[in-house]
Amino acid sequence: MAALNSLLPTSFCASLLLALLAGGVWGCGQNDPSEQAEVMVNLATVQSGPKIQAAELEGAIARQPRNASLYARRAGFRLDAGLVAAALEDINRALALDDGPAEFYFIKARAVRAQGNLKQALTAAAEASRRGFSSPDLNLLVGETHLAERRFQDALDQLDRALQQEPDHAAALFYKGVAYIGLQDTVQALDYLRASLSRDPRQPETLHQLAFLSNAFRQPANAARYAAQGLKLAPNYGPLWYDYGRQFELQNQPDSALRIYTRTVELDTTFYRADYRLALVAYKNHKYADAIPHLQRALRRAPRLAGARQMLAESYESLARFPEAADQYRILVAENPGNRHWTYKAWKVGNRARGIMVDETPRQAVEPVEPLSIQQPNTNQ
Repeated sequence: MAALNSLLPTSFCASLLLALLAGGVWGCGQNDPSEQAEVMVNLATVQSGPKIQAAELEGAIARQPRNASLYARRAGFRLDAGLVAAALEDINRALALDDGPAEFYFIKARAVRAQGNLKQALTAAAEASRRGFSSPDLNLLVGETHLAERRFQDALDQLDRALQQEPDHAAALFYKGVAYIGLQDTVQALDYLRASLSRDPRQPETLHQLAFLSNAFRQPANAARYAAQGLKLAPNYGPLWYDYGRQFELQNQPDSALRIYTRTVELDTTFYRADYRLALVAYKNHKYADAIPHLQRALRRAPRLAGARQMLAESYESLARFPEAADQYRILVAENPGNRHWTYKAWKVGNRARGIMVDETPRQAVEPVEPLSIQQPNTNQ
């Protein structure tokens, strides 16, 4: 799960989630009903949002350049706006001025996690906790970071702590579902993903995971329902298009599936599963030139994707692109030490790449020759 910091394309209400997943946060504020506007507001004239809030602190920081809390506040706003590098610069400046407040370390943990620095995120989060900072968002951050490191049980421990403080925390429920996927406990995974969806039914990534698992259980009708619901919320979200295509494939509608897989790749070239499916069809139909670019893209995202490298090597070989085929066979040898078939293919195609023809004509069997019987001399004469 190396891409977990981009799991959810839309915002959970918890302000931490997008800091973990997309490098930024959007709040979920609500209007105070006692302060309803009495006239229509021209929205074109309204300036708001975290970027504006960060900019409004410029003057205060200019007047008080040694006020650590101002830098920390601006770091938070910049994280909300997706300005991760600037946010990290601000929070480091705040800590240089005052390394006491526990919340500063939590902000730093959010910033470095948004940059993908897992170990630094855990170190900063541990320091925030040691100094007394307690929040379900802190446990969520640590849990998600463990999840990114594939330490599933550690992730579950932290997510349970978040849920003890906030039982209906949709993001924590979602990540518990993902952790159980990693532990191959799909029954628990489905339970927690459904629980997350019931708390926040407008999350495309939750719907994708449910659709994906439904397809894995050969329940295409459920998958189609989840995928269609998600695509209404996020019409350009590639993984949901893949789920929608996969249910067609499971229902023996290959032409519809291929059209949807093609749409998936157009929307998201990083979603390797769609490339793999397209390559598989092209390879089976001996359209090796069509299969190669899909296999190349899929292997960039998932280098150990089962069967993909073999198909790529054999596609190159079928097109007489022997140097490229030999390179792929050598990788297969490295990945499968002791495999005699790949060792032979690497030797054979490597020779072809150097212009050395390998004679594979079966040798004619030689009839065994009965040995001549040699009569021993009679020594008694």
